[in-house]
Amino acid sequence: MKRILFFTLSMLLALQVWAADSSQTEATPEGITIGVIPGGNPENLREQALNLAKALQTELNIPVNVYISKNYAGLVEAMKQKKVDFAFFSSLTYVFAEKQAGAKVLLKNVWNQPFYYSTIIAPKGSKIKKIEDLKGKRLAFVDEKSSSGYLYPKVAFKKKGIKDSDLKEVVFSGNHQASIQLLENKKVDAAAVFSDDEKGTHGAWVKFATDKKMKYQIVWISQPIPNDPFCVSQEFYDKYPKITHTLMFSLIELSQSEKDRSKYSEILGSHDLMPATSKQYDPVREMVKELNIELKPE
Repeated sequence: MKRILFFTLSMLLALQVWAADSSQTEATPEGITIGVIPGGNPENLREQALNLAKALQTELNIPVNVYISKNYAGLVEAMKQKKVDFAFFSSLTYVFAEKQAGAKVLLKNVWNQPFYYSTIIAPKGSKIKKIEDLKGKRLAFVDEKSSSGYLYPKVAFKKKGIKDSDLKEVVFSGNHQASIQLLENKKVDAAAVFSDDEKGTHGAWVKFATDKKMKYQIVWISQPIPNDPFCVSQEFYDKYPKITHTLMFSLIELSQSEKDRSKYSEILGSHDLMPATSKQYDPVREMVKELNIELKPE
C-alpha cells in the first residue's frame, strides 16, 4: 500500500513539475539549506542533521547545509531572510512562517500516528490528578512558542480559569528532554510535554527518561494536534520546482528505509513522511486565534 501511495504521489508531482516547466529548463541552485527547530537531545539532533545533509547531497548532487535554529521564532526569521530554503517547522511555527516568510507546506512527520498530543504529567502517586491541582505547584513548560509544551496547555488553563500567577513557579526548560530532567531531579512538580499517542506509551517521559525507575501519571491530555510539517519557501519552490520535488522524494525514501531510518529519526520521525496541506493546520490557527498569539523575531 505504501509503494502504491508513493508511486501515485510521484506521478502527480512529476506531472506538476512537467506542466510548470515544459517551456524552459530549470536552473540548478548552488546549494540548499534546510532548517530544523530545537527539540529533544541537541547533540543527537546535530549528528542526525549532518547525516541527513550528507545523504541528500548524494541524492541531489548539490551542496546541502543544515541550519539549526536556537528557537522557534528564529527559524521563521531565517526563512524570511532567505538563510534557509526548506525547514522542519513545528505546527505552530509553520502557521506563522506561512504568513511571515511565505512558507509552503510539503510533507508532515509521522511518528506513531499522523498527529500527536500535548500532555501535562506528574510523578506517579502525586496528588496532582487534574489541572486544577496544579495551583500552588511548580510547572515546567518547554518554550512560549511550543505547541505541545506550552500553548495547548494554556488553552486548557484558560478554559479552567487558571492563570500562571496561580502556580507557585513556572519554568521554561528550552526543550522536552530538559523538562523531563527537571521532573526527575524534583525541580518541578509537573511538566507539559508531547506524547505521540494518547495512552502515553510514546511520550517524552519515555523517550528522554534517564531514571528508568520513575513512573508518571497523565494529568491532562489534549485533542490530536497535526504533526510537524516540512516546508519550502514559496519563492524557492517557484524557481526550483524540480529540485523541490526531488528532495521530497528523497526524504520519503529515507523515512521508509528500514536500514537508514534510525539515522534521521529525530528529524524525519520514527515512521514515514506523508503529503500535507495547509488546511490540515486549521486547528492550530484556531488555537492561535484563541490565545491571540503573535510570533515576533527574537
